[in-house]
Amino acid sequence: MERQIGEAAGKVWQVLSRNPLALGQLPKVTGLPVDLANQALGWLAREGKVVAQDTPKGTVLKIKN
Repeated sequence: MERQIGEAAGKVWQVLSRNPLALGQLPKVTGLPVDLANQALGWLAREGKVVAQDTPKGTVLKIKN
């Protein structure tokens, strides 16, 4: 399972490295199931590689510089 989450984290990283993305769009854009997309996001957050910014339209995710 750890390998699957790690691979999903790589996919999330690739998507977010191109453009910031609304949290709700993450599964759709990556093609990952919701649970796996959230686990991958947690992986990246734990490593300090992603930033979540609250906006009036919702949470926006981006890669930390």
